[in-house]
Amino acid sequence: MRTIFHLDLDSFFVSVERILNPELNGKPVIVGADPKHGRGVVAACSYEARECGLHSAMPIKQAYKLCPHGIYLHGHHEEYSRFSKAVKRLLEHYAPQIEQASIDEFYMDFTGTERIYGSMFAFAKKLQNEIEQKLSLPCSIGIGSNKTIAKICSDYAKPKGVTYVMPGMEKDFLAPLPVEVIPGVGKVMLKALHERGFYTVGDVAKTSEDYFGAAFGKYGIALWHKANGEGSEYLSPPQERKSISKERTYAKDEISKEKIEATLFKLTAEVSQLLRNKNLLAATIGIKLRYSDFVTVTREKTVKPTDDDKIIFETALRLFRKAFNRRVSVRLIGVRLTNFSGFSEQTILFEDKNTLREKMFRAITQIRNKFGYSSIKLGNS
Repeated sequence: MRTIFHLDLDSFFVSVERILNPELNGKPVIVGADPKHGRGVVAACSYEARECGLHSAMPIKQAYKLCPHGIYLHGHHEEYSRFSKAVKRLLEHYAPQIEQASIDEFYMDFTGTERIYGSMFAFAKKLQNEIEQKLSLPCSIGIGSNKTIAKICSDYAKPKGVTYVMPGMEKDFLAPLPVEVIPGVGKVMLKALHERGFYTVGDVAKTSEDYFGAAFGKYGIALWHKANGEGSEYLSPPQERKSISKERTYAKDEISKEKIEATLFKLTAEVSQLLRNKNLLAATIGIKLRYSDFVTVTREKTVKPTDDDKIIFETALRLFRKAFNRRVSVRLIGVRLTNFSGFSEQTILFEDKNTLREKMFRAITQIRNKFGYSSIKLGNS
């Protein structure tokens, strides 16, 4: 039997904001869009805010109606990434294999490590305490024989819970739980299940697999297997990053070409920074343009592999100017880089202008990584 951990950082964005500003402790904190403009959603909210009925992905306008006294923050996304990497480094000291599912979720395979760490439940508590002591981040941990059970367990006793379902006890544990605890059951599926009289996981498990296959196809069969305590027993190997992108959704639809191009300049600087952080060069540069009527246009061009802000921006700018051909305001603008190759710094006898530009951008990257992205900006910004 496998021993799979699922570690979920509790209200991660809010936890990081409270580290940055301890005055937020104990207060209803919401990270997401600006509620004054009423567009966007809640990215994360504290448990104090959840008492008012808030939850992740809720429209920010609705959240503000339920919790007008809450503290609404746009968030520090660079800090979230920094803390997430710190958690992963800590976990790598213990886990033979890690799969990072998202910025705040980690699967770990501890199969066969009982002789090293002893009781898995006690070890999970130790791991949980170490993360809180060293990084000031609360987390919940679920332990099971597969990834599905481990994930359900980590949600079972939030916040700061540890739940371990012993092998062979999966169906008994799941049976009384509401059917929406099964990963992948969203609002539409939940409504369909309720209409058919399925309210608990046990209701699904005791019905035949053929019924769910006929009613919901392949997804229904997968749902039935999860309800019976089955799931993937092996972690996925790290995937190579296939694209780097940044988007900006305007709080109010924008018609000014100059302002949109200024946003494009900022976005290309950010994706170029991410590219250099990964020691990559990109050969394909693309833009995404969404008008206020939700008509979406994408364009891309392949160039010589580069990580130069100037080349990336000038390419993106030409693509944008060709695409921006309607008398309609813009809702969203984005930049996307793909077709990667590795960066290798060559030793050459005489430095030319391009070599000096490469060194300059590498120096900019190091400064931003140490002091924050806003610590140094290019002239046009």
